[in-house]
Amino acid sequence: MIKKIIVLLALGLFWINFLQASVLLIPMDETQANHLKAYGIMYWVLEQGWEGDWLLNYRGGSFRTDDISSIREVCVIRGVRYEILNESQNQRMEEEIENENMDIVKLEVAPKIAVYTPPNTMPWDDAVTLALTYAEIPYDKLYDSEILQGRLADYDWLHLHHEDFTGQYGKFYRSYKNAAWYIQEVRTQERIAADLGFSKVSELKLAVAEKIRSYVLDGGFLFAMCAATDSYEIALAAHRTDIVPSVFDGDGIDENFEEKMDFDYTFAFENFSIITDPNIYEFSNIDIPPGYDPYAIDMNTDYFSLFEFSAKWDPVPAMLTQNHESLIRGFMGQTSNFNRELIKKHVLVMGDTPETKRVKYIHGNAGKGTFTYLGGHDPADYRHFVGDPPTNLDLYKNDPGYRLILNNILFPAAKKEKRKT
Repeated sequence: MIKKIIVLLALGLFWINFLQASVLLIPMDETQANHLKAYGIMYWVLEQGWEGDWLLNYRGGSFRTDDISSIREVCVIRGVRYEILNESQNQRMEEEIENENMDIVKLEVAPKIAVYTPPNTMPWDDAVTLALTYAEIPYDKLYDSEILQGRLADYDWLHLHHEDFTGQYGKFYRSYKNAAWYIQEVRTQERIAADLGFSKVSELKLAVAEKIRSYVLDGGFLFAMCAATDSYEIALAAHRTDIVPSVFDGDGIDENFEEKMDFDYTFAFENFSIITDPNIYEFSNIDIPPGYDPYAIDMNTDYFSLFEFSAKWDPVPAMLTQNHESLIRGFMGQTSNFNRELIKKHVLVMGDTPETKRVKYIHGNAGKGTFTYLGGHDPADYRHFVGDPPTNLDLYKNDPGYRLILNNILFPAAKKEKRKT
């Protein structure tokens, strides 16, 4: 009889604990087996019509959702670690969040994602498309014709692939003008421009840049890396003049282009100087490559620090900087770092190398929308050269630099409602 009572009590305690186990926690601290796939899990949860929470500054920016068997199954399949919390454990966690520099942000809608990327294959990969594919987050590809047709209105979030918005073909002229891929790229861009009714590639790229600008002002979320950051800003600033050397477009630079630069038209940078020499692999002095910096460093000492923001008072930058590491190894690109002295006053610095001019990660508001720029090409490859193979993210599934990219992708999900198109 006593044995039977003990068994019944044990079963009772089991079922009490089972019924209380109603919350699934995806930790994002050092205990997580695959940080990058975890973002894809949360996107998948939202796609199914469920909701979730982003626990800002709690264990590296962990995620919480209802304990649903299919979510657990997907976590197991994708190699993402999760924990089951009962009611009392969940309550203690919420109390800790309430009392510390932490907060809970509800994730409600799976954002519609677009990547601005060329139709032809280029001899380099793109970190954002690698991250999206690896995390199993769906996205659509758009290019010039779709942008000019107004297709951006269908999307909440846009990434600018490694792109030259000035019409100078990436300023690869000196090193690659005789390379087959470069010659084909010039032909492709000229054909696209002509088909869309433009006499020069630079005119087409400006029209696209202005469409993207309108998209942001109307409420879109823009994310860019590498040369897409400064070349985009340069194209906007030069919208009233010609800064393109004749070797690229057949006519000369406007002699008075410096006087016609319009820095009120840009999002992030101002008062920068254009580098017009086609043989110099730089667009302007916005970029500070490590080798050009008076505080010159090498790959073994190139790190940048993430700022810590108040989760309760500054939830947006807090979301964009969630990570399990605060000191992150730098990485180069055509645009590696931003010159601190040229960043507009209203733009928020979220990651930099302290006591230098080097800024890595910035964010700002423009109209109803936002923009975020991250310097460098590939967080997992310090020097990613033209022709290098794509990065295998199975080898970098906990990379803190790639987490910054995925923070931006999930960021629009925190909106209370879908953006009107």
